[in-house]
Amino acid sequence: MSIPNVQEKNVSEAFSKQARVFDEEDTNNPILQWMRGVTRISVLSHIKKDAHILELNCGTGIDSVFFAQQGYRVTATDIAPGMLAQVNKKIKTLSIEDKINTKQCSFTNIQALQPAKFDYVFSNFGGLNCTQNLHQVIQQLKPLLNPGAGITLVIMPPICLWELSLALKGNFKTAFRRLKKAGAPSNVEGINFTSWYYTPTYVAKAFGNGFVVKEIKALGVIIPPPYLYKIVIKYPRFLKLTIQLEQLVASLRLFRKMGDHFLITVEKK
Repeated sequence: MSIPNVQEKNVSEAFSKQARVFDEEDTNNPILQWMRGVTRISVLSHIKKDAHILELNCGTGIDSVFFAQQGYRVTATDIAPGMLAQVNKKIKTLSIEDKINTKQCSFTNIQALQPAKFDYVFSNFGGLNCTQNLHQVIQQLKPLLNPGAGITLVIMPPICLWELSLALKGNFKTAFRRLKKAGAPSNVEGINFTSWYYTPTYVAKAFGNGFVVKEIKALGVIIPPPYLYKIVIKYPRFLKLTIQLEQLVASLRLFRKMGDHFLITVEKK
């Protein structure tokens, strides 16, 4: 089952509207910058030389451009035309047409990319939380993978310690929103859509026996979620301290499913 047409339409419209301010908001958010850096280091530690990368929900191409500048070939996909317009501007400005190609494509319809084959698949910052059936997306990925291909997904789990702590302030709506099995309402640029949340165990099982899990770690179990970035701007020492603590616990089994996001990397056998 794919996400309903109305969901897909709203996601596309919401993120197209956000495209005009996306890069500025990303640059000005030290938590997002730290998370993006951790994710890139992880991908670079697993990816093979000369790999062809497929990025799902590429946004304005921040990561696609980064990997292209590291020498990789990238196919950048997104459902939002506004986001892809920004990617295409960057490609032209940086003269990296030989490294990146773009395609407007929902990750619920990635079989449309066949017969293309990829050596690495990457999806950052919870874009895959916009589907009600992540299992189906993963099944569609499999025919697109070369032997030994790696996949790194950054996904939002049902339990986030920072959000649960909001119950102490009486904000029960935010504290428990991720636990709704029917999905939680989300809003970007005034447009409503639904988000669903997944555990690392769910994702690992969805890939199945043909894949080996290489890494799982939390992103934002000690460090605050990105939407609380004003706290760390006001108290930069707090950011430094939480990063140090995060590095100690992020890969521990107990904590790696309790962050704002988690990173999971698997490899095709």
